[in-house]
Amino acid sequence: MKELTAILVDDIPVALEMLENDITNNHPDIKIIGKAKSVVEAAKLLRKQQPDVLFLDIMLGDGTGFDILEIFPDLKSKIIFVTASDAFAIKAFKFAAIDYILKPYSDEDLATSIEKAQNQIQPDKQQLNVLQEAVTSPNNKPTKISLHTSQKIIVVNIENIIHCKSDNNYTTFFFKDTSKILVSKTLKHYADMLKEVGFLRVHQSHLVNTKYIKEFIKSDGGYLMLTDNSNIPVSVRKRNEVLAILSSF
Repeated sequence: MKELTAILVDDIPVALEMLENDITNNHPDIKIIGKAKSVVEAAKLLRKQQPDVLFLDIMLGDGTGFDILEIFPDLKSKIIFVTASDAFAIKAFKFAAIDYILKPYSDEDLATSIEKAQNQIQPDKQQLNVLQEAVTSPNNKPTKISLHTSQKIIVVNIENIIHCKSDNNYTTFFFKDTSKILVSKTLKHYADMLKEVGFLRVHQSHLVNTKYIKEFIKSDGGYLMLTDNSNIPVSVRKRNEVLAILSSF
């Protein structure tokens, strides 16, 4: 396999040294051509030579990894994001649907990320914007989410999602403009992500955006009527929670 060049960026010296050792010892097809502990140091390195792969920590002492990407908007390097186990950062990566290495990482995590870089799997500009928005404004609720379809990744406004329906290991998203997107992730994956932005899993197979609930119908076991005239069943276990939310409107 073709040898790849790499630059490592991390503001914690011990983390930088550990990553260098792991790559050197376990991935001989990666040649490290530079290391940096700050945005300024990284910028100096990248002006001289752009590597095939850039291992990039998100939070740096003098800024963020996004500052580096803004300095080099036409950067050709494949980016492998590295982040500490911070709840805000992890949430941000999930909403952006961007892969990352979580410190402390395993050998398998590192190997997987390098394999993806070698296969040229790279997030697009819109995904990076979703990630940047979520990381740099951790106290704000996310407004966009990246959805993986079988052919591409689509960034959508969360407020335009009316409801989601489970289809085994897939999820169908239904939108305000009547469009639909089939995504290769489970409903649970999105229920956990979207619960903080007004979504409620009312049934094993259904997740709804509560702002689009029109009324609760008590007949036929109980179901929701949404503003797009969809009828969404409500499980017995979720009935009291749904009624409590509706009473707070």
